[in-house]
Amino acid sequence: MTKPGGAPAAGDGAAPARNRVDPKKLLLGKWTAVVPRDREKHFLVVKVLDPEVAGGPATKVQLEAVFSRRLLTVPWRELEDPAVWTQGWSPVS
Repeated sequence: MTKPGGAPAAGDGAAPARNRVDPKKLLLGKWTAVVPRDREKHFLVVKVLDPEVAGGPATKVQLEAVFSRRLLTVPWRELEDPAVWTQGWSPVS
C-alpha cells in the first residue's frame, strides 16, 4: 500500500524514508536524537562548518544541546538518517 504521491505507507515493512536535508538551510534547524547522547535529546544547528577544500560543499555541522549547551560536531549527512535523527523537536518519551 502506498500513500498518495507514491510513498510507502507506514507499516509496509519498507525502509523508513530519509530525512530531507538541504545543507544550505541547516543553520538554526531543530533536531531530536533518536537515541539520546549523554542524556541529551534536543539539538539546534548553530554552525555549518566550512568545507575542508576551499570552494567545496560543507561536510559537517555543529549542534548545540538545548539543555546543557554542550557542542557536538557531526557530518551533516548523518542528519538524513531517520534511525539516528528526527527533524524538529519530538516530545520526550
